[in-house]
Amino acid sequence: MTLDAVARRAGVSLATASRALNGTTRVREELRQRVRAAADLLGYIPNAHAQALASASSNTVGLICHDVGDPYFAAIAGGVMRAAAEQDVLVMLASTFREPAREIAYVSMLRAQRARAILLIGSGFQDPSWERKLAAEVTPYIRAGGRVAVVSRHRNLRADAVLPENRAGAAALARALLALGHREFGVLSGPRELTTVSDRLAGFREGLGEAGVTLRPGSVVHGAFTRDGGYAAARDLLDGPARPRPTCVFAVTDVMAVGALAAFREAGVRVPEDLSLAGFDDIPLVRELTPPLTTVALPLTAMGESVISLALREPRGARSRVLRVGGEVVLRASTGRPSPATTPLWDSC
Repeated sequence: MTLDAVARRAGVSLATASRALNGTTRVREELRQRVRAAADLLGYIPNAHAQALASASSNTVGLICHDVGDPYFAAIAGGVMRAAAEQDVLVMLASTFREPAREIAYVSMLRAQRARAILLIGSGFQDPSWERKLAAEVTPYIRAGGRVAVVSRHRNLRADAVLPENRAGAAALARALLALGHREFGVLSGPRELTTVSDRLAGFREGLGEAGVTLRPGSVVHGAFTRDGGYAAARDLLDGPARPRPTCVFAVTDVMAVGALAAFREAGVRVPEDLSLAGFDDIPLVRELTPPLTTVALPLTAMGESVISLALREPRGARSRVLRVGGEVVLRASTGRPSPATTPLWDSC
């Protein structure tokens, strides 16, 4: 997009448009606002910005995640930092705390600061309004020479991507749990609007469906994508109407599973003797739990290294690249064969 196009859109001369945007000469406020509105509408970025991005004169990369305190994001960020250090690239890290509007604001700030690349390592939101606002920031940034790469599925966003096989991994986990003899399941799910949640829940249903097993009404409980969210969802599941009671619970993220384990212990439900529990991600913490958690292992650190490599690749390709990352089911002591005594004990809680 050119300055000439902005001037035509605003109905002013090229010189007036230039003065309004660079601030070197005073321009009437009404004209200045008209020019800025046209520039925003057309996604125009001043030439100096475009040249800085195109020449990669900035050696700063912005990394936006949902919560760096979450071990999942911390592990991926660690991979990004390690790869960046090898290339003498500075990483600016920001947590959105799962607020979609804050993510858009951070992208805008990094764009204004001429970051060389922007990395989004949180799940996308299935929200058309959010998608439009994100595209409005990302598209002109890329057009001007910036780089964008994401981890997890983002609908309708043209960017390089590292995509964990969430759906396939959850389906494989379902098959493994079925092989242990389980037929009654509960699911501790995250917010419905997150693509990661949607994909993992769909994959788990798919794996169960292959054996003719379905999730009963009331057996899927949604909560925050956090330890506290897992704890609350587990309590809701214990107190809920699902009958017969599940013999195995799948938490769509390990962090939620950690909270669920605490809730089950408080309720006197033994894992795995009374109830099996499984998660997804294989964050380092879950290997140290008592009992260690069955999960779907993702190479989190390597995913971080891969996403920054995609963003900084040379030469830059015209088409977005997608790197798909498979997950591996790891059976640990938190899951076992269902016990005949499971249902009566749970009903007494």
